[in-house]
Amino acid sequence: MIVVTGATGNVGRPLVQFLAAAGGEVTAVSRGLAPVDLPGGARHVKADLAAPESLRFALEGAEALFLHDGGAGGQGLDPRAIPELARAAGVQRVVLLSSQGVATRPESASHGSVGLAIDEAVRESGLAWTILRPGGFASNAYAWVESVRAERTVAAPFGDVGLPVVDPMDIAEVAAMALRKDEHSGQVYELTGPAVVTPRQQAEAIGAALGEPIRFVELTRAEAHARMVTFMPEPVVQTTLDVLGEPNAAELRLSPDVERVLGRRPHSFADWAARNAEAFR
Repeated sequence: MIVVTGATGNVGRPLVQFLAAAGGEVTAVSRGLAPVDLPGGARHVKADLAAPESLRFALEGAEALFLHDGGAGGQGLDPRAIPELARAAGVQRVVLLSSQGVATRPESASHGSVGLAIDEAVRESGLAWTILRPGGFASNAYAWVESVRAERTVAAPFGDVGLPVVDPMDIAEVAAMALRKDEHSGQVYELTGPAVVTPRQQAEAIGAALGEPIRFVELTRAEAHARMVTFMPEPVVQTTLDVLGEPNAAELRLSPDVERVLGRRPHSFADWAARNAEAFR
């Protein structure tokens, strides 16, 4: 049995589907309601990573664990508590969804040091481990859903600065492989898309998926900051804007790891937009 934390997220949802389709037993863990598309044979358990003891029931009988590092809220996690609980429950393998920033911004409290602490706890847990370090998610474009629906407009800073954003579907498929196959133990995979894409190009791709033009409006850094602090912690906003505006060489690198694991090229942002066009209609 495989336990998937963050099962209602952009990676967790397709991961549960991939694992169920492969014929395995899956426990989908989330803080709230079960995923709306929970496949037959999968069970849902309500638990919170910030309260590790709430995971005890979910881990009973589990062989592998997909552990979400908490994302922007990861600063509230005890990095060693969950790996220790998993080992005590008899779990043998853990796949950690970390972030690229652990390697590219290690000095950042929001993107680096917290993630490093969780990475280290997983590596030292005594479990077989695999660490996934994706760059920016293509699904971050969901932030534009309301403005695209209402005004056919995308507003973002740094309109012509690109990053190789990754499709969460690719992350999920890599995670499914790592959870099921021994050959991925001890590996750290950096996951990116196949090409650098700018916010302006992302708006064009969404327009192409919808079959009508999308107007791009470039925000200043200050305007973007004012919007982002309404739903993200201040340190995360500052570092995120640094990455978006002045990515370093490591953040611009196109990683071969998706293709190395899956035997195919990663999906492009245009692929993601076409698959999720209904969200923007």
